Amino acid sequence: MGNRSMQQMEKALERFIFGSRWLLAPFYVGLVGAIVVLLFKFAKEFVSLMDLALGEGGSALIVGVLSLVDIALVANLLLIIIFAGYENFVSKIDTAAHEDRPEWMGHVDFSDLKIKVIGSIVAISGIELLKAFVNVGEMSNEQLAWKVGIHMTFVVSGVMFALMDRLGLAKKAMKHAAHED
Repeated sequence: MGNRSMQQMEKALERFIFGSRWLLAPFYVGLVGAIVVLLFKFAKEFVSLMDLALGEGGSALIVGVLSLVDIALVANLLLIIIFAGYENFVSKIDTAAHEDRPEWMGHVDFSDLKIKVIGSIVAISGIELLKAFVNVGEMSNEQLAWKVGIHMTFVVSGVMFALMDRLGLAKKAMKHAAHED
C-alpha cells in the first residue's frame, strides 16, 4: 500500500472517530428528559408542601422545603453537565448573542466541570444531612453516622479534586515560565 493510500485511510479514520462524538448527543437529550421528570417530582413535592403549610407543618414543612431545594440542585447539576458536556465533547452551542446565555457557558472545561459536579454533590449531600438532622429523632445513631460519614467523604473528595487541579495549574504555570526563559 502506498503512502498516499495510508494517508487517505488515516484521514477517513480520523473523520469517523471525530464524527463519533455525536453518539453522545442522545445522552444529553436523555438528561434533558431527566430534568422534565424532576419538574414533575418538584410539582408533586410542592403540592404536598402546600398541604403541610395549611396543616400543622413543623419539621415536616422544613423537610419538604429542603426536598424542593434538593430537587432544584439536582436539576441545576444536570443542566451544568448537559451544557458543559455537550460543548466540550460534541459541538459548540451557538447562543453567543442571546441575552440570557449564562456567563460560564463555553468557558467550562473538564476540570471546571469536575469541580462543579463535586460541589453540587456536596451541596446535595448537605441538604440530605440537614433533613436527617431535622428528623434526628426518627433515625438511629448508626444511620446518622453513615450519613455524616458519606457527606464527609464527599467533602474530602471535593477538597482533594480542587487541590489536584490547583497543583496541576501550578505545574503548568511552572512549565510555561520555564519555556519563556
